Order: sequence, then C-alpha cells, then structure tokens
Amino acid sequence: MDHWDFLSSTRDGYDRTAAAYADRFHHHLDDKPVDLAMLDAFAGLVVRTPNIRVADVGCGTGATTGRFARLGIDAFGIDLSANMIAQARRLNPGLEFQVGSMTDLHIADGSLGGVCAWYSIIHIPDELLPGVLAEFHRVLAPGGVVLLAFQVGSEPLVLTSAFGHDVHVTYRRRQADLVEALLVKAGFRMCAHTVRQSDGDGESTPQAYLIARKA
Repeated sequence: MDHWDFLSSTRDGYDRTAAAYADRFHHHLDDKPVDLAMLDAFAGLVVRTPNIRVADVGCGTGATTGRFARLGIDAFGIDLSANMIAQARRLNPGLEFQVGSMTDLHIADGSLGGVCAWYSIIHIPDELLPGVLAEFHRVLAPGGVVLLAFQVGSEPLVLTSAFGHDVHVTYRRRQADLVEALLVKAGFRMCAHTVRQSDGDGESTPQAYLIARKA
C-alpha cells in the first residue's frame, strides 16, 4: 500500500463503522479517571495561553471535544471520516465539527491555543509523523499546547473486520520515548509524559499520554 493510501483506507473504515462505533465507544471515558486527568491537565495548560481555541484532531464522535467544551474551552473537532463527523454533530449539538486531515490542516498559522490528538496519530505511518507534528506546531500560537494519546508497543495492528464490516485500518503502536523525541525535534518543550498500564477492559497494551508546549 502506498503510504498515502492510508488516508482512504482509514476514512473508509471509519465511514463504514461510524454508527456502531458511536454506540460502543462514545462514553468510553466515563470510567477512565487517568485519561480524564490528562485531558483536564491539558485544558488547564491551554487556558494559560493567549488564544485558548483548541482543535480536537481525529475527534471521532467528539467525546473529547465535548469534554473540553464543558471545561470552558472553545473547542472544535476535525476528523477524516464524514460519517464520524455526522455522529459527532448528533452527539454534541452546538459544537463545531469539520471534515479534514491532520496531514494538512486548513487552519491559520499560530491561531490555536491547543491541539489534541487523542488516539488519532495511531493511524499515521512512521515516516509521516514528523510532518504531522510540524503541522501541529505551525497552527499553535507561541506557548500553545499539544496532547498526544496512543498505544505503546512496537508492532502495528491491522484490523480487517469491525462491527460486521470489512475494513483495512492500521493501528500503529509506538514507544513513548521515541514520540517525545520527535516532539522535541519539532520544536516542543515537554510538560508531561505519562504511561499507564492496560486496564484490562479491551486494552492489550500500555497507554501513553504526552503533553508539550510550543517553545
């Protein structure tokens, strides 16, 4: 597969499963206190920036976008899948959502206080991840904050079936230290580096959360 074909295969997989995904996962944060603590810490850092608008990139059903809104953050969501955006709008009335790709954000330079990529860089091929982090850096104002969440590991998982649909979606697990090094190289200063163990509820790997500020 050409490395840009991941966009169409990822989009197609989520388009096919959006409704079932929303039913299964929209409230996944309700019983994850560590995850919520990381989201709240990110929001707390964002409100200290001159511009507090946050892009929730790869927002899915908008669960994290809604969390930020309830914390008083001016947040909007972006997702590759039009069907997932439709679910996000249904589940979060009044919030802004748009179709787009983190590889090419249609956002002005230096216009955001925060970028959240909550389990969405997991679909980015390794060779394209530095460019995505550079794109996050571009759209953030000086002092702006980025939050990354992803599964820890060395081998990717390729999903070929989900919710009764044929799909081809690759989940790339990464070592947290390597991603931190890429953030620093992209011009970020680390604020937090947290890895929690699998909670045993459908998770098979540790989970990483990195928060960094545009230097």
